Amino acid sequence: MTVQDVETEKIKPSEKNAKVHTGKQVEQIANSIRLFGWKQPVVLDKDNVVIIGHGRLQAAKILKLTTVPCVYAENLSEDEVKALRLADNKLNESEWDMSYLEKELAEISEVDMTDFGLDLNDEWFKRSESDGKARQEGNDEYNAFVEKFEIKKTTDDCYTPENVYQVIADWVAKEFKVDKKNFMRPFYPGGNYQEAKYGKNKVVVDNPPFSILSQILKWYEDHGVKFFLFGPALTIITAVKCDLTYIIANANITYENGAEVQTAFITNMDPEYRLRVEPELYKLIKEQNDVNVKGAELPNYAYPDHVIVPGQIQKLAKYGQTLRVKKTECVAISELDEQKAEGKAIFGKGLLLAEKAAAEKAAAEKAAAEKAAAEK
Repeated sequence: MTVQDVETEKIKPSEKNAKVHTGKQVEQIANSIRLFGWKQPVVLDKDNVVIIGHGRLQAAKILKLTTVPCVYAENLSEDEVKALRLADNKLNESEWDMSYLEKELAEISEVDMTDFGLDLNDEWFKRSESDGKARQEGNDEYNAFVEKFEIKKTTDDCYTPENVYQVIADWVAKEFKVDKKNFMRPFYPGGNYQEAKYGKNKVVVDNPPFSILSQILKWYEDHGVKFFLFGPALTIITAVKCDLTYIIANANITYENGAEVQTAFITNMDPEYRLRVEPELYKLIKEQNDVNVKGAELPNYAYPDHVIVPGQIQKLAKYGQTLRVKKTECVAISELDEQKAEGKAIFGKGLLLAEKAAAEKAAAEKAAAEKAAAEK
């Protein structure tokens, strides 16, 4: 294998690359190259089209590198090139052994691993706590299928509802005596905060990707940018090593992707205090967040005893109550008369029960409720 330095502008990404690299991931690859150097070459075909290494090529462009270490796979047929591109993407997929990962991270003190996306507080590493029943360890194909139907709730995709942002911005302008006209929001889909134009009086008031928060803070400090940023409330103090101020407001914000995140704030505009607890900011955020949550609430129906809806009887199994309904004692229904008049229906359908089955259901629900109360 012969490694050659190829001019970056001559390298062409494949138009048929099936693997997508997010802006965040490319930035993390760039961080790795910047700190450790180039350790893995890009693989090209005879026409300088990338077979393996699209993310590294994008990172090279961020770093403004004029050349990229490459190897040529000139001996492969067109079908083999396509096969290698897909195989490499697939074979890079694997799960983490969390016990070893936690131990390794704990032993590293001189390198900030969040620069590469290795933050155990990130939603990706916590996903098994919420959806472990749906996923199967080691079954990548099944997990990928399940993931298609999951609602994505990551802290890197938590875009702030406008009404919540505005009350926070107003508070910042008043508290730190800065002009709201100078506020910047460089963290948008596809944006690159390092490429933004920061003028002398500009202030960044925005919600950045939490997974690279420490990297963002360090970059802003190094470049003299004023900021007031959102951050994860539980780890806000340990997230950075800079000389900054932590703003705590017990802010539970429901973001536009539906994720409810306990949020705190961090700024470099307060020369006096390290920590501030701000009840006024809490009240402002809660008031606007309540408006958003209330508007997003789904209708909650109370069905008659003669109707079984699966979602409402799950707790019977949990609290040890058996219920068996004979085929001759029920009929499937998709809506109640009252719902039909409103153009609504039972989600997933339900069963309409005969008198005896309805009585047995009511008895089982009562016993389950009593057991739940006793356990509580």
